[in-house]
Amino acid sequence: MSKVWMVTGSSAGLGRAIVEVALAAGHRVVATARKVSTLDDLVLRYPGNLLALALDVGRRQDWDAAAVAAIERYGVIDVLVNNAGFGAVGAVESTPIELVRRLVDTNLVGAVHGCQAIIPTMRRQGHGHIILTSSIGARIATPGAAFYYASKAAVSALAESLALEVAPLGIKVTAIEPGGMRTRFAEPSSLEVIQPDPVYLDTVGATIAMMQSAEYKSYLGDPAGHAAMVLALAELETPPVRILAGADAVVYGAEAGEHRSISDAQWKALGQSATLQ
Repeated sequence: MSKVWMVTGSSAGLGRAIVEVALAAGHRVVATARKVSTLDDLVLRYPGNLLALALDVGRRQDWDAAAVAAIERYGVIDVLVNNAGFGAVGAVESTPIELVRRLVDTNLVGAVHGCQAIIPTMRRQGHGHIILTSSIGARIATPGAAFYYASKAAVSALAESLALEVAPLGIKVTAIEPGGMRTRFAEPSSLEVIQPDPVYLDTVGATIAMMQSAEYKSYLGDPAGHAAMVLALAELETPPVRILAGADAVVYGAEAGEHRSISDAQWKALGQSATLQ
């Protein structure tokens, strides 16, 4: 059955892929981007099924205007994909606090704005599915990615609590946690790199070198495959609250879970000692 999708960060990468796959499947889409002109080609191809809107996810007033425009055009919002975001790589010690705030404002607060703006519509409808783009970084650790991963871990935590709040209202929530993808993520427009002090060259520096290597890029997944997974996810009667996306994410997520379980078991007695008898 045809649905109405609202997708942020639609100018490129995963967001663009989701928009294209949804349109090809016959769905109607409200696609948003900071530069709405990046969607002109899709508007020409799908004039009746695509509404392109300018939206800065960090501005609540933009969200409110987009919600009104979407309802005026299509009457409902069945699926919201909160996808817009950006990354940063750098040592915790030397990353400017202004950059940390921008990461949190875009990746976490932007998702919160979207939820707060669209949930009232879904509540009135009695149904809806909110899909939040998190990251495998919500489950693993990489030197240099502390703040990006922290913002994405917060998104996954948001999804888990929000799912419990809105389930009685007929609203589903899922955080997708992708691994690497062949997108513009490593380009300056999507990834800010803080060159490390020499003392961090073997840790943070190694991460930066890896991300910029041709070998790393050759292993990245196809955004179209991830987009197809998101469409399948939206058709599930009982979707997962968190899902690892991509072969690499599935492997790394399992390894991280195993390591965490081993550590928890190792330090169980010490942890239990915190409870006074």
